[in-house]
Amino acid sequence: MGKNSYSSKVKWAVVKEKLAGILTTREIMEKYGVKNKSQVETWMRWYKNNEIYRFDQPIGKQYTYGHGPEGQSETDKINRKMAHLEMENEILKKFMAIAKELNVK
Repeated sequence: MGKNSYSSKVKWAVVKEKLAGILTTREIMEKYGVKNKSQVETWMRWYKNNEIYRFDQPIGKQYTYGHGPEGQSETDKINRKMAHLEMENEILKKFMAIAKELNVK
């Protein structure tokens, strides 16, 4: 039983689905092939603690000082941050729509 490696896209998709609150953790795990509930909880903790650089880390590499490998360009860092902010904006829009819908009822 070896370690599973999940792509950054899968990690972000799981976090996005979990924040949207439409699917349960079990359903998200089945949809994306995540084998353990604690993995989803770890990714959520990283997101909530604003440790988004961890989504791109390979297994066994825990970057803290520079928040990533030295070879990573400034453009890559900016692009990753932009993708994160766009996802956050999408989630907030969905939340506002749901809140508005609940207030109307």
